[in-house]
Amino acid sequence: MKRLKDLVGASIPLMLGVAFLSAASQTASARCQFNAPGGQVKRVVHIVFDNVHLRRDNPDVPSDLEQMPNLLNFIQNNGTISGNHHTPLISHTATDILTAQTGVYGDRMGIPVSNSYGFFKPDGSVGFNSSFLYWTALSGDGKPQMLNEFGKTAPAPWVPFTRAGCDVGGFSVANIEFESVPADVNTVFGASSPEGIEANNAALRDKANADFLGIAVHCAQNSPLCNNSHGKADLLTDEPGGYVGYKALFGNIHVQPVISPSGPVKDLDGNVIQTAAGNPGFPNTFNPTAAQSLGYAATMLEAGVQVVYLYVADAHDNRSGSGTFGPGEAGYVAQLKQYDTAFGKFFARLSADAITKDNTLFVVVPDENDHFAGGTPSPTHCDGIRVPCNYAAGQKGEINASLNRLLITQRANSTVFSVHSDDAPTVYINGNPAPTDTVTRTIEHDLDALVATNPMTGNTDKLSKLLADQAEMKLLHMVTSNPARTPTLTMFGDENYFFANANGGACVNQSDCIFVGPNFAWNHGDFQRDITRTWFAMVGPGVQRLGRHDAVFSDHTDVRPTMLALLGLKDSYVHDGRVLSEWIARTALPSGIRQGQENFVELAEVYKQLNAPLGELGRASLVYANRSVTSVDVAYARYLSKISDITNRRNSLARDIKTVLDGAAFGNRPVDERSEDGLGHRARALIDQVKDLIEHDDRDHDEHRAEH
Repeated sequence: MKRLKDLVGASIPLMLGVAFLSAASQTASARCQFNAPGGQVKRVVHIVFDNVHLRRDNPDVPSDLEQMPNLLNFIQNNGTISGNHHTPLISHTATDILTAQTGVYGDRMGIPVSNSYGFFKPDGSVGFNSSFLYWTALSGDGKPQMLNEFGKTAPAPWVPFTRAGCDVGGFSVANIEFESVPADVNTVFGASSPEGIEANNAALRDKANADFLGIAVHCAQNSPLCNNSHGKADLLTDEPGGYVGYKALFGNIHVQPVISPSGPVKDLDGNVIQTAAGNPGFPNTFNPTAAQSLGYAATMLEAGVQVVYLYVADAHDNRSGSGTFGPGEAGYVAQLKQYDTAFGKFFARLSADAITKDNTLFVVVPDENDHFAGGTPSPTHCDGIRVPCNYAAGQKGEINASLNRLLITQRANSTVFSVHSDDAPTVYINGNPAPTDTVTRTIEHDLDALVATNPMTGNTDKLSKLLADQAEMKLLHMVTSNPARTPTLTMFGDENYFFANANGGACVNQSDCIFVGPNFAWNHGDFQRDITRTWFAMVGPGVQRLGRHDAVFSDHTDVRPTMLALLGLKDSYVHDGRVLSEWIARTALPSGIRQGQENFVELAEVYKQLNAPLGELGRASLVYANRSVTSVDVAYARYLSKISDITNRRNSLARDIKTVLDGAAFGNRPVDERSEDGLGHRARALIDQVKDLIEHDDRDHDEHRAEH
């Protein structure tokens, strides 16, 4: 979730006439050319959810989507939805959204850790940077925020659309519009511009947030939407093939006069979208309701924006007060009802505009699937619909754990380190010691030994479930091209705990270090299946009507290539994901896949198990890494040699396979049986080798037990 604690935290509008808006819409629509088979797709609506669940968190309480039948029925009756879809690691809002937007893992787009990430400074101290900044911003480490494998700014996700003559709108979706004021305003406009002067005036901060945050339109060349005084050069200096002559509208102050010249943009209930202080524009908190996000998106679509990305915030947090909700609580049910009503109004409004499943591709994907950290509600078998659920005091909320104080208390370890606070905290030891240094090895063993008495259950919990060192993080696609961003290690923790550092020394009482935090009860970032196994859906021309379809393993990297294949567009790079051809009608398949679909599918299936962090190889390697990291130094040294060889072989093989899959999807080169057999056999052999390391080779574990 986009928690406030995770975030960093004046032009005169040109009033355009309704006649201009109508002409702009018609002209823009005529220029946008998708190359989808049959030419049926005219628009794209890409919906991102924060922590909205397909499966039930409590077997007696209908799931989030079950309580949103206007959306769920639209998907199941007209398209395909899978509950066998996965996040990257670590799973968290920024990383998940950016992975789906780009089709690559964090090691190729710079943000494998979120919603903020640490970096080592030249003096060995640790700085932190928000994961939410505009696409072309520089990070605090001096490198591009969106850092690709070549040390450049990663290709922007709107480029294939704008090059095809289509305009791309964004509302609250990570990093394709401004995320931080004044930082992003200064990046694009400059501090001395009228926009910069407003944004840097602390007295005008609420208005600046409303004017500049969270809203943008990236325009095709010569688009009438940007061919006015509100258009600003859309600069992407690192874009492969160049990107010259394109403009964008940044912020509500420049978007609203173009898409809604008659006045402020309204939500689906007719209310002006504005901040709590009453400034029209972005509602300031990156926590928009469904009615707000869908209302702004509908206005963009009606103005002729053909591709719209929008984000809908978590329905579990109390939007009208403090705290959070557990499954089945009255407030939780009421908020999901509001979301359901909003989707009903959204689809009805689009239908009245002739924007339907027959001419529009709908893509719906959440970020992570947060784990509910709470006890059993009462009364027994409450369902939330007929019988509201209630949670006793102290039985709802993530369990906060002060990691540094626990190490001092239980292990007398006062090593100075920083963490990215999370259920799976990344640890940065001051001085950036090597993986084999004594200080690193000691803290790994001490983290592995930490325990706590669970304040809800009274049970003794082991806090660390799996430890990943730098070598394992590299295999999991968590190491970028800037070594300064690489954490010392990641501790994948007990899914009921949220880990952070705190001031103070040893804890006199456990409650000094361990306590229930009532404001949040939904944990993310970890490796457990209830967090990392989420869902993904598509509806529109070319998408098969399979309804609920869990037969195919997929993850967030597959969203982008599948969408582009349906649109007949391509990126300038090879994705880490693959086209989910099983979802696509045969007549809509790219010819390179259609001519050898069986070979494509067989190779793609084993590729995902090879390369996805939550595929068979990734999951097995994490268990192997944890056992080795927590073992003796001799065993750890053997592991380092093995894991390096495995990662290099995996990377080389994955590169060969995804090149073949990309050639079929976007280069009209079918996968032949020889490639499928050869590459697929090698992939399966490597997967089995890693699984064998944890199933049959217990030597390292036995040595560790003998020494301790």
